[in-house]
Amino acid sequence: MASTPTDSPRRAAYEILQRVDDGAFADVVLDTVLDRSKLDLRDRRLVTELVYGVLRLLGRVDFALSQFCNQPLQRLQPEILWLLRLGAYQLLELDRVPAHAAVNSTVELTRQLRFEGAVGLVNAVLRSLDRGRADIPWPPPEKIKPYLQYVCSQPVWLTKEIMRQLPNVEARAFGEMLATAPPLTLRVNSLKTNRDDYLAALETAGHQAVSTSFVPEGVTIVQRGEAPLPGDAEGWYQVQDEASILMAHLLDVQPGQQVLDACAAPGGKTTHLAALTENRAEILALDKYQRRAELIDEGAARLGCTAIATKTWDLIETPNFIEPQRFDRILLDAPCSGLGVLRRNPEGRWNKSPANLRDLAELQRQILETVAPLVKGGGKLLYSVCTFSHIETDALIDSFLADHPEFVLENLGEVMPSGWADLFTAKGTLRSYPHRHGGMDAFFAARLRRLE
Repeated sequence: MASTPTDSPRRAAYEILQRVDDGAFADVVLDTVLDRSKLDLRDRRLVTELVYGVLRLLGRVDFALSQFCNQPLQRLQPEILWLLRLGAYQLLELDRVPAHAAVNSTVELTRQLRFEGAVGLVNAVLRSLDRGRADIPWPPPEKIKPYLQYVCSQPVWLTKEIMRQLPNVEARAFGEMLATAPPLTLRVNSLKTNRDDYLAALETAGHQAVSTSFVPEGVTIVQRGEAPLPGDAEGWYQVQDEASILMAHLLDVQPGQQVLDACAAPGGKTTHLAALTENRAEILALDKYQRRAELIDEGAARLGCTAIATKTWDLIETPNFIEPQRFDRILLDAPCSGLGVLRRNPEGRWNKSPANLRDLAELQRQILETVAPLVKGGGKLLYSVCTFSHIETDALIDSFLADHPEFVLENLGEVMPSGWADLFTAKGTLRSYPHRHGGMDAFFAARLRRLE
């Protein structure tokens, strides 16, 4: 019987990659396929590794394949190219998969998918790659542009953006980090437990974990065991990167305040704000889509956050149900290009362009213009994005402040813990990078205060 996506991890990965190539989001499709599959834990992890690994290292894989394929890769039938990429990724990156298994399984999958005319091509290219992989002419690190493009798997436009932001040595280190898998970081829910107790629970369950470098409630899973993470149903934790956890701390929210989370879904930062105020702040969470607003409610219920109200609203328009200058604190975690989380959403490097960044910057400015009038005199607005592009960060904030003298930029480096100093720029905005800050995602944040 031919294998199906429910019983073959490689075919499942192939089907997911095909759907991502058609425009789907990798994480959404992966979750859907795995939820419906009959795969065991080991095979589920292989599917996840193959999907994210191929997408993350697509530039590297294609460079290697191009050395052994007699025709340009872009001339191949797309389905055949994805099969080659699956096989090549296993040969290049997965030491635990024997070379003969990587080749034979890909050839067999080609047959199962009824691409009989391509079986010889797939077999020949992968066997040539296996024999010659030690001699692939990888660009050396000192040739920074081709190194970022082919070794670190960054498209040309992204390579240019990285080099604009960082000197060559750091650009290379950052690019190398973007080519790796991200850490699994959790925010311990202080409404239910504390970090020390949760670290002990993780150890008892067979997981190895350490405290995060900056935030007091973060833990990073170093080695995951076979058992589920403890406390999921009980709401002991929220999966959340350390950079994301930082954002609620930067807002300086206090009990008794009126707080707006302007683009709140899926709710990790919203529920963190509730935890920091021990459910004693009045928090309104907005999102454009009803289903995403429901996710906030579901997360709040699991984590025991009782002070959050949600509403669906598109903030390109002024919310007619909110009076001006209502909020003491506003968190605007704006929709962005996501360049800082490409390790988690690796398809983003291949389906975005500089034009997308310009469009997003216009949307970010529009939303910022909408929510700014809702800040009280003396109140604070934190603008944050999980990206590092200039147009979505410094350029946008500088332009906004030039047009709005009623707001000033606060220097976060002067008011946050001294141990966080390396996170902040000279003018006081936050810029986190994985190569600098213990592997956390690349975020930007600026805190604006409305004058009295």
